[in-house]
Amino acid sequence: MDRRSFVSAMAALPVLVSPAAWAVSRVQPTAYGNLLVLIELKGGNDGLNTVVPYADEAYYALRPRLAIARDEVLQLDERTGLHPALKPLLDLWREGELAIVQGLGYPSANLSHFRSIEIWDTASRADEYLTQGWLSRAFAAVPTPRSFAADAVVVGSHDLGPVAGTGGRVIALADTERFLRESRLAKPVRHAGSAALRHIMSVERDIAQAASGFGASHVFRTEFPRTPFGNAVRTASQVIAARAGVAVVKVSLNGFDTHSNQAGSHARLLKDLAEGLASLRHAMEELGRWDSTLVMTYAEFGRRPRQNMSGGTDHGTANAHFVAGGRVKGGLYGAAPNLDRLDGAGNPPFAVDFRELYATVLERWWGMEASGVLQGRHKPLELLRG
Repeated sequence: MDRRSFVSAMAALPVLVSPAAWAVSRVQPTAYGNLLVLIELKGGNDGLNTVVPYADEAYYALRPRLAIARDEVLQLDERTGLHPALKPLLDLWREGELAIVQGLGYPSANLSHFRSIEIWDTASRADEYLTQGWLSRAFAAVPTPRSFAADAVVVGSHDLGPVAGTGGRVIALADTERFLRESRLAKPVRHAGSAALRHIMSVERDIAQAASGFGASHVFRTEFPRTPFGNAVRTASQVIAARAGVAVVKVSLNGFDTHSNQAGSHARLLKDLAEGLASLRHAMEELGRWDSTLVMTYAEFGRRPRQNMSGGTDHGTANAHFVAGGRVKGGLYGAAPNLDRLDGAGNPPFAVDFRELYATVLERWWGMEASGVLQGRHKPLELLRG
């Protein structure tokens, strides 16, 4: 096979491997046995209609047609509730395994989709431009065990997000069965004519090696939703079931840029999210992995408190996100949005820097020093047991 044919064949594979993917590990922390599952809510989820401040009259004044009616809210306490489409999450809440972090944001928030998700992915300041994802920096500082098939698996997208850049072994795939089938195209060549081709052949061997670790043979009793997001959760669960070793699995749910006609589409998205999360929890319990799994949602920003003229919401800042797992101390964290203190753009102040959530993962979940990875000290949230 010549170089051109090989590169063409590789382009057909639904997989990406980072350039410095397979460096020899220097440290092998056992804490990477704790799995992180990231769920990106692409487009910027409307936190106010997700975690509803139903006792705040300002909420209804700002959203006369879009607010969730008080008698429809799934009440969590005397002031805060969930959108009715999130009913599948109530079992997690009642069992104390769902934390809700309100007011997540950062100083001088950017309202551009591209720039704000870049800030979240790289854990940078608003005025700082980094090219390496925050998790890639973590893997570079403290490598996962060499026995792991990959540091991270990204399901359903080639957007690596927080695992982009050098420092980690990253695989992106849309479907485990297709990944395994098409990875057979990668057949190592014994003799390569140039250093560049030898490097490509080395990467090819690593892809084949990683592919061999991710089987899709486990038959789950769990019923996964018959939706694109449900399929992504099923694929992620199959990756985890293979027990080949992976520290992070990332999946995405698209469609949250709800500038118009938000009510119906947002309800469907939240239903997909809740059903997918519930099925992921059942699958992890089936595998005996729920206590060693931490699920975290994130998005580039929230939505503006005041509804717009098109029955939707525009780009906002502070947001609410979910953290779930068998070792999560359920409850409300952060602070409810202060709708009486909106800034000049109509957005409330943030209460929790999102890097505090990242510090929680790094220090409390994986047991590593977070300040070097996050380029500064951020106090972890006390939302994990043990």
